[in-house]
Amino acid sequence: MARASKTPKEPGRMKQMWQVFQMTRRYDSKAVWYMLAAFLLPVAAGVVAAFLLAPGNVVGFILYVVAGVLAGVLGLLIVLGRRAERAAYGQIAGQPGAVGAVLKSSLRRGWQASEMPVHVSPRTQDAVYRAVGRGGVVLIGEGPRSRTTRMLEDERRNIARVIPNVPINFLYVGPDEDSVPLHKIVRSLNQFKRVLNKPEILAVSNRLNSLGKGGLPIPKGVDPFKVRAQRPR
Repeated sequence: MARASKTPKEPGRMKQMWQVFQMTRRYDSKAVWYMLAAFLLPVAAGVVAAFLLAPGNVVGFILYVVAGVLAGVLGLLIVLGRRAERAAYGQIAGQPGAVGAVLKSSLRRGWQASEMPVHVSPRTQDAVYRAVGRGGVVLIGEGPRSRTTRMLEDERRNIARVIPNVPINFLYVGPDEDSVPLHKIVRSLNQFKRVLNKPEILAVSNRLNSLGKGGLPIPKGVDPFKVRAQRPR
């Protein structure tokens, strides 16, 4: 009688974090130093606070030190998450669909966007993505500015016919020096002046869905907590 095939177990949380750390260290040589600083500074602050605020008080001294250690661990995890995300995006930079990966995994509340582009050039695979949020409508061009500008302008005209009173902004993500890096897309979106509230964002997003969507898949393996370190060859 044949044995039932066993499904491979998912790695535990600690093993996943170790894999994330290994991947991050491989692609970001400064990550270790940032994480050490994020851990040691709160610990040092806790020790200093213990000596200054709880001299002779053993319980208070321990509490301050423990609080510093916990804060250090939290800071280390935050830095690890951000540097891992940046390293993961660095691996897919320049690939078709990379912007969609960022919009799917990192876009915060207050923004409506699809991981699929609204327009794709079949020849070059340059793409246009659309996000709707407090800053109005933002069109994101994925590819060289010289090729995506016309695509963005065409999409702007289509949108202006549907919602003529909503601001339409551009972001360029590509090889140009003044382009926005993948890890700064969300920050750049949040820098636009607030012009819409939540009900208006939803109404505008629903209205624009009638314009249709593209069909370019996003690169796989973007979630930094699912990225596994590559084995050395």
